[in-house]
Amino acid sequence: MTEIRGTLIGIYNADGGLAGELAYVFGHLIGIRSCSLCDISHSPIKKKAAFKELEQHLLSEHGILVRMIHLNERDERELKASEGREPCMLLEYPDQSISMFLDSTDLKALSGSVKSLKKLITSRLDLYL
Repeated sequence: MTEIRGTLIGIYNADGGLAGELAYVFGHLIGIRSCSLCDISHSPIKKKAAFKELEQHLLSEHGILVRMIHLNERDERELKASEGREPCMLLEYPDQSISMFLDSTDLKALSGSVKSLKKLITSRLDLYL
């Protein structure tokens, strides 16, 4: 069994639920909403297979769980750690402390590439864990 070393919490720049999803899709279509984390993890219809593979790789090879949430799904700690910096990825340690792992600038620079995200995450894990 893999020892859990931490959890990456991806926070989309969109609300969850039907209304939130529809608002994001409509806003994205007319150019007033964007989320670089959505561009990395999802095709227009569903989660990318490559992103699912990344989640499995991080767990099996690094002991890192991945949890993806929307703005309106954050708890108080996640809100405090991320507010104003969305989309982003936080790293939650086993002791429940949280730090910023990848901010919106980092994610935007990846231009929707799961492969580039994998490289960036694995290169930073040694610094954080």
